[in-house]
Amino acid sequence: MKKVKIFLAVFVVLLAIVVGGGIYMFGVSLDRKVTSTDEEGAYAFLYDHDPNLKLWVDSLRRESALRDTFIVADDGSKLHALYVRSAIESPNTALIIHGYTDNSIRMLMIGHLYNKEMNYNILLPDLRAHGKSDGEYIQMGWKDRLDILKWIDVTKGIYGDTTRMVIHGISMGAATTMMTSGEDLPENIKCFVEDCGYTSVWDEFKHKLKDEYGLPAFPILHTASLYAQAKVGWNFKEASALEQLKKSKLPMFFIHGDKDTYVPTWMVNKLYEAKQGDKELWVVPGVEHANAYWDYTDEYVAKTNQFVSKYIH
Repeated sequence: MKKVKIFLAVFVVLLAIVVGGGIYMFGVSLDRKVTSTDEEGAYAFLYDHDPNLKLWVDSLRRESALRDTFIVADDGSKLHALYVRSAIESPNTALIIHGYTDNSIRMLMIGHLYNKEMNYNILLPDLRAHGKSDGEYIQMGWKDRLDILKWIDVTKGIYGDTTRMVIHGISMGAATTMMTSGEDLPENIKCFVEDCGYTSVWDEFKHKLKDEYGLPAFPILHTASLYAQAKVGWNFKEASALEQLKKSKLPMFFIHGDKDTYVPTWMVNKLYEAKQGDKELWVVPGVEHANAYWDYTDEYVAKTNQFVSKYIH
């Protein structure tokens, strides 16, 4: 009897550790970490990397061209986006998606690429739990993909029903882009650019658990995934860019740094292999996570323009 009690006590302690660890991992990974008050820091980040972006943003503000728009999602959440019309009337639009704990402002360098370099209209959403958008939990692109469908409709409303669109995302925004690509999309969407996105939430969190804590996936990741299912309505395995990509029919440009250890470079090879149809891959030498634009700005602009212009012209 004494051995049974000891066994049960140990079991309860281990169970508590596993459950507590799973809940802790969920919170560390998905709790909101940024707010609308981070605007000043986001602009400073941009201007520190490229002072010319300040000149461009200042010019937009003088012309009242950098504008806000909001939508209300099906669950009542209020979601925000920035948008800028092309200085020259254009039939083309880029929908640009930021990464984990970033916001629409920190993607304005990609906005500059399309708006200033290519004369595109642009729209940059704040994903849930980021920037000025509502949300208690980060959705890692999975629930966000459905919000992007709504932003596509908003973009059509602003720029016209016939506007031709590219969706371009970085990091979590790239995963969102790939997850969106597997949905039924309007004819407006012509192509995609994904820059350093992950194969799935499961794969990414498994990598981070091992890399940062030296822990295997079992049992913490399984517990966290189950908790996510109960808390946010999706689990880590179903949130798969890879599986969505297998259904994608439109052209996609894949970009990834060969020194990326945050979203390891092997992921882009699996993603590229899974994608059918027109596609291109640029593995950027010496580049760490989400730095391809900053480290190779001219080449990034040229390659993106070249790819997108094949499908939007």
